[in-house]
Amino acid sequence: MNFEEYEELDGVRFAWNCIPSSKVESSRTIVPVSVLYTPLREKPDLPVLQYEPVSCRAPCRAVLNPFCQLDVRAQVWICPFCMSRNALPQNYRDISQNSLPHELQPTSSTIEYVLSRPVQAPPAFLFVVDLCQDEENLQALKDSLIVALSLMPPNALVGLVTFGAMVQVYELGFTSCNKSYVFRGTSDYTVKQVQEMLGIGPAKAFQGANGAAGQMLNPSLSRFLMPVQECEFQLTSIIEGLQRDAWPVRNEARATRCTGVATSVAVSLLDQLLPNTGARVMLFAAGPPTEGPGLVVGTELREPIRSHHDIDRDNAKHHSKAVKFYEALAKRSASNGHAIDIFAGCYDQVGLHEMQSMPNSTGGVVVLTDAFTTSIFKQSLQRVFNTDDQGNLLMGFNATFDILTTKELKVSGVIGHCVSKGKKTAAVSDTEVGIGGTSSWQVCSITPAHTFGAFFDVANTQNVPPLRPGQAGPSAHIQFLTHYQHSSGTYRLRVTTVVRSLANGGDLMLTASFDQEAAAVLMARIAVFKGQTDDGPDILRWTDRMLIRLCQKFADYRKDDPSSFRLAQNFSLYPQFMFHLRRSQFLQVFNNSPDETAFYRHCLNREDLTNSLIMIQPTLMSFQLDAEPEPVLLDSVSIKKDAILLLDTFFHILIFHGETIAQWRRAGYQDQEEYANFKELLEEPRREAAQLLVDRFPLPRFIDTEVGASQARFLLSKLNPSSTHQTEGAYGQASEAVVLTDDVSLQTFMSHLQKLAVAGGN
Repeated sequence: MNFEEYEELDGVRFAWNCIPSSKVESSRTIVPVSVLYTPLREKPDLPVLQYEPVSCRAPCRAVLNPFCQLDVRAQVWICPFCMSRNALPQNYRDISQNSLPHELQPTSSTIEYVLSRPVQAPPAFLFVVDLCQDEENLQALKDSLIVALSLMPPNALVGLVTFGAMVQVYELGFTSCNKSYVFRGTSDYTVKQVQEMLGIGPAKAFQGANGAAGQMLNPSLSRFLMPVQECEFQLTSIIEGLQRDAWPVRNEARATRCTGVATSVAVSLLDQLLPNTGARVMLFAAGPPTEGPGLVVGTELREPIRSHHDIDRDNAKHHSKAVKFYEALAKRSASNGHAIDIFAGCYDQVGLHEMQSMPNSTGGVVVLTDAFTTSIFKQSLQRVFNTDDQGNLLMGFNATFDILTTKELKVSGVIGHCVSKGKKTAAVSDTEVGIGGTSSWQVCSITPAHTFGAFFDVANTQNVPPLRPGQAGPSAHIQFLTHYQHSSGTYRLRVTTVVRSLANGGDLMLTASFDQEAAAVLMARIAVFKGQTDDGPDILRWTDRMLIRLCQKFADYRKDDPSSFRLAQNFSLYPQFMFHLRRSQFLQVFNNSPDETAFYRHCLNREDLTNSLIMIQPTLMSFQLDAEPEPVLLDSVSIKKDAILLLDTFFHILIFHGETIAQWRRAGYQDQEEYANFKELLEEPRREAAQLLVDRFPLPRFIDTEVGASQARFLLSKLNPSSTHQTEGAYGQASEAVVLTDDVSLQTFMSHLQKLAVAGGN
């Protein structure tokens, strides 16, 4: 089975598809034993079972799977994780080797259970709306919010908080008139103070479906959060009546905006009304916080908003305090299973860099746009509420993510949108990568796109002895358990169990199992995680050092002879991925604001392998007259006068017209009947771009440009600069474009890599 088939079957892509046989061997592989896992990957033939899973005894709790040993006569199964013998339940007594239940069939390595435990309440959405914006922007936001209400399930709970210089919490259950509670924008309210000011009483137990007492529900819930079907008319009228914040703004000042207090009050409200139940705080920000806790910049315009340079040199006076404030909010929200989304509609920064811990820790979405009037914002907001074939939202709530391993492996950590639940087991490694020290994580919001990078430590201290002919080698098992609240109103458990052989054939077996695409994305995640604490140059040096060591270990070469350097086919693209990663916006912050960097890194840690690779190394298609569209090198030699290029960076979809094509287009040849083929050529990349936009989230920015135009910089910045003002060209071709840059080309990069790799020797 090839790597793509593993991804289709179980949503997994391992960096190494064989496990190094010992701890020492593992340390020499450079790229750690790791996997990209997409828990809710959409799978048409996924078995969904309407009964409780059969689990191993505590503390193991592994779920019955196709890799268990089954003794049909004795009616027991042997757990591959702890080797315990477990009795099968009574309803399994009729099974045989020819009549196995779903979870034991070889194709059921991924399976989902619908659990019987009742859900406390339907999913809740709490809008937190910034009123400090111009009329046009505010009107566009109001229109989008009303559309969002129509896309929610009728039973979904919804609430509204608005803010400017003050915070207003609307009581939707009061129908006589519009009623709201006002909070000062300068105060840091505790959960207890919010509870007292809103008059929220203690929670009460509710009756479960089978008559048993369920979790606690607060009687104040229906005051502030109501089902859409009951409050849509009233909430729509409130939203339509929202006015720009009345607090006066001087010409030389920014608006007084207490984003931190508004978010804190919203988190406290959900904390009291829906603890440990699926809910989202949806923050719509039109500018930076300028007042109260969490402020990022002062109201005076003469005080510039912080840049990367200011943060690096500790010149951003509000930065560290704001980061701590929003991290505390993220921790509070995550502990209750609530997600925080940030939608920014502003030409300036909104403080996303300081707030990034909220969506990163809770699995919330981030959409960064210039204004709420843009189609990027409008369509991205609508895509949050996408549904499946049954009409259920394509999102899960309040999930927990657990990893079980056999004794050969230990869990080092996870990099993704989650927080640690602090569950220490024998399977937890002392070595931490990402969010470590646990085998269980809280994931407040999870969609079919959410992908996690899991990292492992090899526990074996001795190499696997050589096998006799025909003897089966040892293997390691990993089980991923994702327990989440489904939008249909049920709890579900997604179980994926995978097995990988230990590399008893030594280096040859290990080398053949390398997946360079997965390895590139997983190493990119480690680099981005390091970026939260380390300086940019340090991360680049670490990336280079890891690449050189990998080549020294797995390339064929003669010592001190760069011309003899050869990489196996399944390693050959890896240096190229690392070259583009080094130049990417994930590691290079020059020309990007702190908010943009936070947004790009958030997306990389969320998306699956295919989308992550596009972010690291964008795709480039060429369209020419009388020729089929074809993928071309991401290189300046691909720019031709008679060609149209389509660039996909994930964040941008760009159509670039060569010099001759641009002249013909300006001359209007496409409008003349005799040039129908030219008109078709212009339309073809647009159709291709439309296909790319169908499922993309957030919606990318679409750019239509031509040679010499200012927006052509988006293409030139991504191309390998094989033809610059200092060089002649590469690949034996004359280039028709010169990239003005001092960056080294891929050819120079590879030349240096070969020299450094062969200098080290084996």
